[in-house]
Amino acid sequence: MQVEMTLSRIIISELHDHQIVYLREKDGEREFPIVIGVFEATSIDRRVRKPGPPQRPLTHDLLVNVIEQLGGELRHIRIHTVRDGTYLASICVMQNGQLQEIDSRPSDAIAVAVTCDPFLPIFVNEEVIETAIET
Repeated sequence: MQVEMTLSRIIISELHDHQIVYLREKDGEREFPIVIGVFEATSIDRRVRKPGPPQRPLTHDLLVNVIEQLGGELRHIRIHTVRDGTYLASICVMQNGQLQEIDSRPSDAIAVAVTCDPFLPIFVNEEVIETAIET
């Protein structure tokens, strides 16, 4: 079962290499963190704060533009697995009537989700939430 989540917090630290995003259940109370890199955290934070479009496309803008110009329709992202403490995700794109799942790091998938207007839905498999909360 997939649970819709929202991006609830972004913690950016100048003292550490790893940054943290928190996903919270859209219609519930469960929340869990994902450790990400500074580039992805900055990209996500920039989009959430909406300071205006960048002068030139950034990496996640480029990815969204390429998918759309090749006829794909971004639908949602899905964090589907935890393996040895690492989260695995997909960017889900409808193309030619078929749903394609593009393998992605969760941080990049979330950055793509918040690059879209409106933001793409974020789904997390129930087992992933349970594992994340237990650790």
